[in-house]
Amino acid sequence: MSNEAKKPARAGVDSFRKPRPDASRLLSFEVFSEVNNGEAYANLILPRALTESALDQRDRSFVTELVYGALRMQGRHDWILQQVSDRPWNEVDAGIVNVARLGVHQLFEMRVPTHAAVSATVELARKVLGESRATYVNALLRKVSSKSLEDWLAPLETMEDKVTQLAVRYSHPEWIVSAYFDLLREYDEVALALGANNVPAVPTLVAWPGRSTQAELVDLGGVATKFSPYGASSPVMPGELELIRTRYAGVQDEGSQIVASAFSHAASEHDDWLDLCAGPGGKAALVSSIAAQKGKGFFANEISASRANLVEQVIAQGEVWIGDGRTIIERGHEFGAVLADVPCTGIGALRRRPEVRWRRKASDLAGLAQLQSELLDSAIAITKVGGIIAYATCSPHMAETKVQVSAALKRHETISQIPVAPYLPSNLTNATAGDSMQLWTHRHGTDAMFLALFERVS
Repeated sequence: MSNEAKKPARAGVDSFRKPRPDASRLLSFEVFSEVNNGEAYANLILPRALTESALDQRDRSFVTELVYGALRMQGRHDWILQQVSDRPWNEVDAGIVNVARLGVHQLFEMRVPTHAAVSATVELARKVLGESRATYVNALLRKVSSKSLEDWLAPLETMEDKVTQLAVRYSHPEWIVSAYFDLLREYDEVALALGANNVPAVPTLVAWPGRSTQAELVDLGGVATKFSPYGASSPVMPGELELIRTRYAGVQDEGSQIVASAFSHAASEHDDWLDLCAGPGGKAALVSSIAAQKGKGFFANEISASRANLVEQVIAQGEVWIGDGRTIIERGHEFGAVLADVPCTGIGALRRRPEVRWRRKASDLAGLAQLQSELLDSAIAITKVGGIIAYATCSPHMAETKVQVSAALKRHETISQIPVAPYLPSNLTNATAGDSMQLWTHRHGTDAMFLALFERVS
């Protein structure tokens, strides 16, 4: 048989060769799918997956950038993919959707050449989806790659609905964009706030007084935080630092450090401090350390036994209780100061928790608001007359912040709000809304934490 006669057979065999996706993209798909379809949290499963993998540091960095980035930007990726799909995008198989999102992210958000982004993603699809679906992914990505990102987004410029325009451009659900408009009002500042949520946060360390200092964190190569006297950026992965492994210091956003510090400052004249919703222990670790230095009693309460165990591992001193914060009055103990850092939508920490923007819904607000008000009522009930109550959320949403404060003041004649400003760092500007504190990522480089302080007057 001639060589020419053999060529078609060889080509046919080659077209059905075994798929060989690279390990980094395969791991990215596995983690990405588990977060999107299995309700996992990227910050919990990705580090574990990377540790268990055989990837080198360069590939680990690639996976981290791809997974977190695609989670943040998948709303915009979906908007583009819908325009090249021959069927409604919300009816497309979840596997195809996730692979295509990863491909589009490489095309437009990473330093991956177009041909490599398409071919490597199709090779991944062949492995995890099969040949026919991989062919569909190939068609989608080739259509997407035929235009630049700027060309795809050009129609947004003439879009009349500013909420939809920003939701697409910055890859946020419309209800979050609307909430930002309610608070910030100005289009340009809303755009800045949304854009800040898409910039990965550098891990921030916290020195726990009596166990470590900010200077020690700086000596390790970190840069001191601008506002908190306890923090510094991490020069390496935090788990590589001895101070973190031995629990002499922790990992905590500067915004949360400011909340813990302001509460401790306001509570300094009072005995017996309580962290009502303490898990997983970030604020409790710092507050308990400050309390120990000031000779104050410290207590922590957490409804989840597993999270209470985490609190026990990091606090400097004090008791940890397991129970529902709404029924804590049954313990018969009153406190001089209570911190109610309540469960919330978490939309103030979207740069750290990218999946939250897609997992939370506007419909969640009613149930969360009810829980928040009940926990605040409980905190007030167990605070001694003259004592301090702090209400904190990692959300700027009006329903979880201003509305809660106003409603609590109407429900309870026994409390009055006190200005938070005297307890904040002197160089922290543009951070108050009335008597409360409202941080913003685009203004302060922190999570968008909210804090209101009350005094029990009778």
